[in-house]
Formats: sequence, structure tokens, C-alpha cells
Amino acid sequence: MKKKISITLDSRILREADLLIDNIYIKNRSQAIEFILKNFLGRSKTAVILAGGPEEKLRIGEEFRPTVNVSGKTVAERAVQKLSSSGFKHIVIIARKNLLGRMFNILKDGSEFGARIEYIEEKVSRGTAQSLRLCKGRIQSSFLVVYCDIIFDNINLEEIWSSHLKGNALATIMVTSSQNPNEKGSLKMDGTSIVEFSQKRNIDSNLVFSPIFACEPEILNIEGESLEEDIFPKLSGRGLLNGHISSRREIHIHSERDAKDLKTG
Repeated sequence: MKKKISITLDSRILREADLLIDNIYIKNRSQAIEFILKNFLGRSKTAVILAGGPEEKLRIGEEFRPTVNVSGKTVAERAVQKLSSSGFKHIVIIARKNLLGRMFNILKDGSEFGARIEYIEEKVSRGTAQSLRLCKGRIQSSFLVVYCDIIFDNINLEEIWSSHLKGNALATIMVTSSQNPNEKGSLKMDGTSIVEFSQKRNIDSNLVFSPIFACEPEILNIEGESLEEDIFPKLSGRGLLNGHISSRREIHIHSERDAKDLKTG
């Protein structure tokens, strides 16, 4: 919800703000000032590592997907290091008891990475949206979400974040292309707006959701069990889902083979 206010600013500041107007994302002075404030207030940004769901589905041998070692570091260490270096100093990890404990043993309080890590134990959930909803009341501003079983060292998180702040959507998801879109959440876009989103169904598009997105805390109020099957389709239908197209892709670690291939690749 937006509120109209009256403020007095130095003319030099206004000239600087006007330089941000591009008539695409930022169309007027009010939007320029809002963008500046969001960026300033977001200097200490929050990110969520989503590792919920049944632990047996996240197993790789004796380890879990986030805690498997890949080239000297666990997937979780890589994630926290990347998030912290991108300005996300408050990191929330959601997982069930055993996985959460294992991640805590590796990451501790996050100070080694220049971050502060908060751990939330999931008791039960029926989907990614229910897992994420455990953050409700704990996060009061825009935040980033990454899935626990990906390596995203080469992804420009700042660009995704900036794209979200410039738009008016409740969520801005990272979008890549795939030769097998039916295996992921496929989508159609009009400009930056996602006009259709479907999980593992053919909608005649090779654009797909990659599991990194920025969003507003209001997304936690939308009913549904799954982000991909419930929340994102609802948002796209309401014009509240944007996409940030990336030429770079995340790397999924779902098996021992995935980890081994990355080590030897």
C-alpha cells in the first residue's frame, strides 16, 4: 500500500533523482525517490535459504544436498559466502531438525562469512510456500530467496535485486531458458511481466523459473502450499510477478554424480 506524503528536498538532490528516470522502470520523480530509499534501506539485506520438506528427499549418501562437499566447500558454505558478498548479511535458513543441525554445525552463527544466520526449524509442510511462510513476522522488508541445493557463484544477485526494487511486483524471479521446460516451472513474459506460469506443464515456451527470487513480505499472506504450483501462478494472473532474464545458470546438486561432475568439470 502506498501513501502520499509531502517533503522538501534540496534542488540538487532532486536533479540527481531525476537522472534515474528512464521511462521504463522509473517513470517519474516519486518512483525515483522510492527507488533511492529502497536501495538505502536495503543495505543490510535479508536472504532466505529454503531447505524445507522431507529430509530423505534431500539426502546424498550420508550427507544432505546443502551439506555435501563440492571442491572443498559445502553447497551451504558457497551459498552463504555468495549471499554475504552480495550484501545479504542477514540470512535465514529453514529446514527440518537433522538437516538444520547439520547446517548449524558447518555455518555456526555466520560471523565467519560476515553474516548473521538465523535458523528456523520446520516441523511439517506440504510445499515450498508453506516452508517459506515460517518467516512470517520475522521479515518486514524486501528479501531474497534461494533454494538449498544449487550453486549460484556466477549469478549476479545485485541485478535481480535491483530489478525487483524497480518494479511493482510482489516477486521477481530469475528466468533462464531450457530445452526441457516441462521439467521445470515454465512461463511466458511480456516485457518484464510474467503473464503465465505453469509448473511442469507445456505452455509453449522455453523460459523457465530458476530457484532464486526477490519478493515482498506480503507474499507470505497468499494462500497455497507450493510456490511453483500455487503462489506464482496466482501472482502472474494478478500482474504481480516479474521476471529477470539471466544468461547465466545455477548448478543443481541433486546427486553424488552432480557433485563429482562439478569437481572434475
